Amino acid sequence: MKSRFSPDFDIIIVGGGHAGCEAAAVAARMGARVALVSFQRDTIGAMSCNPAIGGLGKGHLVREVDAFDGIIARAADDAAIHYRMLNASKGAAVQGPRIQADRRLFKASVQRQLAATPNLTILQGEAAALLFTSETSQKIAGLRLADDGEISAAAVILATGTFLGGKLFRGEERLEGGRIGENSALRLADQIRGAGLPMARLKTGTPPRLDGRTIDWAALPEQPSDGGCWTMSAMTKRRAVPEVFCAMTRTNHHTHDIIRSGLDRSPLFGGDIQGQGPRYCPSIEDKIFRFGDRDGHQIFLEPEALDSHYVYPNGISTSLPTDIQIALVQSMPGLAQCEIIVSGYAVEYDYIDPRALDHSLAVCGFDGLYCAGQINGTTGYEEAAAQGLIAGMGAACRLLDRPMPALDRSNSYIAVMIDDLVLQGVTEPYRMLTARAEYRLRLRADNAATRLTPLAIEVGAAGEDRKSAFFGQMTQRDALISALTDHATADDLARAGLPVKADAGRMPLIDWLRFPVVTVKALLTVSRETIAFSESIMAEVEQDGRYAPYIQRQEAEIRDIAANERIGLPSNFDYGAIAGLSNEMVERLSLARPDTLAAAARVRGVTPAALAAILVHAKRASTHASQAA
Repeated sequence: MKSRFSPDFDIIIVGGGHAGCEAAAVAARMGARVALVSFQRDTIGAMSCNPAIGGLGKGHLVREVDAFDGIIARAADDAAIHYRMLNASKGAAVQGPRIQADRRLFKASVQRQLAATPNLTILQGEAAALLFTSETSQKIAGLRLADDGEISAAAVILATGTFLGGKLFRGEERLEGGRIGENSALRLADQIRGAGLPMARLKTGTPPRLDGRTIDWAALPEQPSDGGCWTMSAMTKRRAVPEVFCAMTRTNHHTHDIIRSGLDRSPLFGGDIQGQGPRYCPSIEDKIFRFGDRDGHQIFLEPEALDSHYVYPNGISTSLPTDIQIALVQSMPGLAQCEIIVSGYAVEYDYIDPRALDHSLAVCGFDGLYCAGQINGTTGYEEAAAQGLIAGMGAACRLLDRPMPALDRSNSYIAVMIDDLVLQGVTEPYRMLTARAEYRLRLRADNAATRLTPLAIEVGAAGEDRKSAFFGQMTQRDALISALTDHATADDLARAGLPVKADAGRMPLIDWLRFPVVTVKALLTVSRETIAFSESIMAEVEQDGRYAPYIQRQEAEIRDIAANERIGLPSNFDYGAIAGLSNEMVERLSLARPDTLAAAARVRGVTPAALAAILVHAKRASTHASQAA
């Protein structure tokens, strides 16, 4: 049966979440004819859970997607009502830009950007089954909808989020769906399971939504929006939306007792939920169960929109019954009279083992099938958007006969994530962390465009406005670096008011940035440069200079890994004593007890950065043992 829609698409994308939207936008910009299929047209771009974009590691992904002319960062800027630079007191490499978004404005921006994208058609309907060229073939031919309409295409990207076999849990309640009030993709899930792909279940959750009019804001400490003018996208010139403050409260012993009283009614502890939840964003009942000795957990009260009383209590994701949720909320300071508008719930859904994918996120053994987002075992808008970008480019490059951009662990967090997924797989929802990137000193959020936009231009993913803006920025950057090639001594800098070590010698101005007291603005007074440079370009070049010696040292450590991978590790090696290893890595290494550095490298989840730390510790232990002998 022929569809009422055009059958002549190159790529069909299933799912209107962040992965699907980025996949659709990039593939269409590259020239492919794209259909984006979603249950409901008006929910495309909706923020399912936390109305925030960015954070530690996640902010890097947003900036990198933006460098490829993606849409998530611009939508974040169009909707930002609160700005926060996480880790602001630490080095720029691990700082995480994060914004709180107005849900309505964010969704409107995504839909506006998609509507302005040539070659893109948005279709409302339920994806029921993949179509293949024949009954015995694994070559994609299109998609069948629930109304039996068929759409033909050479590639399909599954970006189903939590909707693939999605099931909702709240106390004793059980509902089918990937989000409250919306359907679950059950027919498509059945077909994929029948195709023999490796599949399992994962779990995520969301907290109750509170009525802000019933919160005693005056009794709570405020968290104001950051000052300054930084934005998520390099294309955004200024902050355009009014900013609001968030507030903080804490759980307490009474809260914890209330939660414990409801654990017997929790689907998480009753065995109804089989899927593993995210380690780095556990439910409140899981926190209390695992960290029972803690006297409290900080909760952030985040307004969801400028024209809404909905408040998102970040930190109390839960699937407990509604009556327990009300009691635990009202036990916290400032919330004694607080009312819940929508109760929290957990979502369990199907995912495909990402080790069945290649680095373009194509499913191995299926010609033209790609997966992106939570279907690959990840969590978060940012991880989904980055995968959508890769899958969209992968499908478009294949169909348009172009090489994929040269992304690798040394030039992007995106490649770190993809590499982790397809090589190591997941046992819990994957979350991007700065610690996962061994080259993180050079992979800063502020230099994403410099690193990646040339690749976007080369592959055809960047639009004309993006290219024009980038070339203008690079012209400024080159001029600034040129202005800092002159040599100067400590005396030259002292005359400009910069106290530095007198024995540092004479060197290029840019090398003086290794001293924390030296700034680009001050060096420009030494060089007597008259060009006015943008604040963002000066900040980026300044951080390049700050990190230069550390990057050189890091590269030497990576070379040492290759030369020393046969170094032995004793059976009583104390991984917990090694700074820089996550609890997850300590747990897995202590269990596996690898006997060499090479064996440690094969333990799932152990990054090259972790191996460098283990190498240093092993050498130190070996030296101490020799001296003791």
